Amino acid sequence: MSKFIKNLITPNDLSLDQLNDLISLAQDIVKNPELFFKSAEGKVLASLFYEPSTRTKFSFDTAMLRLGGSVIGFSDPSTSSTAKGETIADSAKTVSQYADIIVVRHPKEGTALLMSKHADCPVINAGDGGHQHPTQTLTDLLTINSCLGRLENLTVGVCGDLMFGRTIHSLVTCMSRFSNINFVFISPKELTMPEYVKETVTKNGKTYVETNNLEKAIPKLDILYMSRVQRERFVSEEEYMRLKDYFVLTSEKMSLAKKDMIVMHPLPRVNEIAVEVDSDPRAKYFEQVKYGMYVRMALILKMLELK
Repeated sequence: MSKFIKNLITPNDLSLDQLNDLISLAQDIVKNPELFFKSAEGKVLASLFYEPSTRTKFSFDTAMLRLGGSVIGFSDPSTSSTAKGETIADSAKTVSQYADIIVVRHPKEGTALLMSKHADCPVINAGDGGHQHPTQTLTDLLTINSCLGRLENLTVGVCGDLMFGRTIHSLVTCMSRFSNINFVFISPKELTMPEYVKETVTKNGKTYVETNNLEKAIPKLDILYMSRVQRERFVSEEEYMRLKDYFVLTSEKMSLAKKDMIVMHPLPRVNEIAVEVDSDPRAKYFEQVKYGMYVRMALILKMLELK
């Protein structure tokens, strides 16, 4: 097996060829998961979550267990030596003596990169602050490819908290590398897309429009990617309460969309997608969760260079 990547900190660590290979392997696992059940036997994944998570942690843990490997780690840093003042560098060096691969989530941007510089095994970024969330992007790419059959020639709408939404930053940055992708950024003016993401889109030769009107934007979209307004990123509770229900996707709004448009969401949702939308066949956000497990199985296999 040819050399893959040592660490995954941002989606840009993967070339387009590597992305396509990874998605292809994930689709093979979706079709025949039982063929991969012992692929990581004897390997250990360290799951270091300094920030709350349900889907990402469970997804990685389940992925490793389904591959036949083992999982160690924590979901509460107060139970680790961090509570005693241990540095991230020392934690990385220590944990990598036990594990074959490390998955880390942290509220501070740049932590995964720092850990990768000190660990003696591969490191995967499972979300660092409001910056990047590359494995959610891999989940999203597998979902899109599985539901629409392509990763090119798409109009992608991202809606909600575009300022702090690391899943959206990662997805837009990554998808701007594929052919004929157009973006619609839908947000209140207080939560618009950061300039560095917009600059990346432009640099990659893609176009975007910005709007605060979901109803006008939705008929043009192939993908509508909803996101919650992230309470944990706000300094002001009053500002959060004012913006949290700015966009709510309802069946009435879905009636304006294309028959084959898909709705995605990294979850958890709060109020931004009405429960009534769950029964719409275009709602793919719970399927997205399962695709996340499969793509993480593929990523672990690739990064540990396992057949």
